[in-house]
Amino acid sequence: MPELPEVEIVRRGLADLLPGQSVVRAKVFDSPKSFPNSPADVEQFLYGARVRAVRRRAKVLMIDLDTNYSLVIHLKMTGQLIFRQDSRHVARISSKISRDPRKVAQDSSADTTRNVGEFAGGHPNDSLIGELPDRSTRVQIDFVDGSRLFFNDQRKFGWMKLLPTDEIKNLPFMKKVGPEPLEKATRAEDFIKRIRRRQNSMIKPAFLDQAVIAGVGNIYADEALWAAKIHPQTRVRNVGDEQLATLFNELRQILQLSIDQGGSTDKNYVDAEGRKGNYLAFAHVFRREGQPCHLHPDQEIVKLKVSGRGTHVCPVCQVEAE
Repeated sequence: MPELPEVEIVRRGLADLLPGQSVVRAKVFDSPKSFPNSPADVEQFLYGARVRAVRRRAKVLMIDLDTNYSLVIHLKMTGQLIFRQDSRHVARISSKISRDPRKVAQDSSADTTRNVGEFAGGHPNDSLIGELPDRSTRVQIDFVDGSRLFFNDQRKFGWMKLLPTDEIKNLPFMKKVGPEPLEKATRAEDFIKRIRRRQNSMIKPAFLDQAVIAGVGNIYADEALWAAKIHPQTRVRNVGDEQLATLFNELRQILQLSIDQGGSTDKNYVDAEGRKGNYLAFAHVFRREGQPCHLHPDQEIVKLKVSGRGTHVCPVCQVEAE
């Protein structure tokens, strides 16, 4: 499933293209699973609506409309959002990306150009470059200028819902989800307070709990735990506040690096412009089992199972606390 950086990259791509667009029609190919709203809702709150903004909360995207409704989207494992000026893919993407992780955020030479009429993000398959709609298309939204937004989902795990904007915050998931790690207002103290509620848990499953911190998944949990030198099976109660603060700060840096690099592309994801993300080129432990640790070349990265999740550690860097 895409994690916070991948969804944020899609949000940024959509935010460049959708605000100001007016909806003239919508076609639903799969209801109620992928799009549960009634035709009456679509006609009253979507037709004629103008896009105000594109937001993200954790791994959920929201396209706000001037009808005071929003399209709420969860891509899950195989979802896609594809924006086209017509039904054919014509964009050509070029990019220069720094290979030095320390320079990515400051590298003024890293630039990206794309055809402003094209956009694709999500699970990589032929839908990203083929004619649309196709057999994976669940929803098609047409805009007044002739452009279209397609919500595709090959395996129907994801969904798109039309909801009153003011009610989104009251959804069970939204009420439970923790703070955004990249927001300036989120501090290490907030993270520590929340993760301390799971004192008896191993730290990795506690770290993955969306009620503790929003948007973190397996890739970035492994990377941040390695950077903070915390073994994933260590109990939260055995990790000091200073080390938890380090974990939070490392997470922020890793998430920002991943966004700068277009995400991770862990098999099932491409970035907002249809490219594979570059973050895994900088990974220290994730998917590096059997390879030498970057800090201890004589020690290989090993893969464990922690609460049913594949987990990558360096046994020298990350020693389980008693």
